[in-house]
Amino acid sequence: MPVGLIERRIYLIRGQKVMLDSDLAEIYGVPTFRLNEAVKRNRKRFPSDFMLQLNREEAEFLTSQIAMSKAGRGGRRTLPYAFTEHGVAMLASVLNSDRAAQMNIVIIRAFVKLREVVASHKELARKVSRLDATQKRQGSIILAVVEEIKRLQQGPPATRRRIGFVADN
Repeated sequence: MPVGLIERRIYLIRGQKVMLDSDLAEIYGVPTFRLNEAVKRNRKRFPSDFMLQLNREEAEFLTSQIAMSKAGRGGRRTLPYAFTEHGVAMLASVLNSDRAAQMNIVIIRAFVKLREVVASHKELARKVSRLDATQKRQGSIILAVVEEIKRLQQGPPATRRRIGFVADN
């Protein structure tokens, strides 16, 4: 499975990059309920920083975003679990199959690549921010120069002599 396909299944939830249990089950080639069953049997291997269960709001948001089946239509009856990079690594040992080990390597590479992309985007954002500040500073200087040129082009204010006889007092 190409890394690009896996990258699209990594979501940002509660500030963490995670993969859903249903996506992982599909990648590992097992039914979702079997994957969750294996996790429940080995619960002590999945602390809160390895795995989290989505709340209703998060699950509904994902349902609308990634076209998951709605409950009552043959879809899930429980809230999905989301696994962090560490949780995904732990899943390979819990599932204990050759496919799980192979796919785990691909998934970890996808997480690493995503981390590299995010780091390069942060650097790019810093450069754009510096360019923006420089552009604003130079823009204000150019505006002042243009205003001064306009003022000089108008010349000094014209003083008109009054027409007619002017008597000295």
